[in-house]
Amino acid sequence: MAREFSRTDRVGQEIQKEVAMIIQREVKDPRLGMVTVNAVEVTRDLAYAKVFVTFLTIGEQTEEQSVEVLNEASGYIRTLLAKRIKARIMPELRFVYDKSMAEGVRMTSLVNKAIEEDERRAGKSSSIEGEDE
Repeated sequence: MAREFSRTDRVGQEIQKEVAMIIQREVKDPRLGMVTVNAVEVTRDLAYAKVFVTFLTIGEQTEEQSVEVLNEASGYIRTLLAKRIKARIMPELRFVYDKSMAEGVRMTSLVNKAIEEDERRAGKSSSIEGEDE
């Protein structure tokens, strides 16, 4: 029977859990607001891990600036991660803003607009058909 998850998937899940805890408890940078670690993609050779994050930003702070703060702290986070996870190779962390949430909201908005447009057109056509009778 084949395994349900590959090793990289299991390592990615463990890294996601631990990085979220490290950012929450250990990273004390005032430029960071609330950070959510959404997913982690680990390369097959476990050399790199792409960490997808979203933010509740503080004031004028942009997502790009927050990602830059995390990438500057990635060495520190990686060191703490290596102490928590026993692995021969600890992946180099690269933080990326996860646009999937914003994209999902945008797509939902487009679908809702299309539905409203269809209902409006259906309402006009039924009123026109009613006048013909």
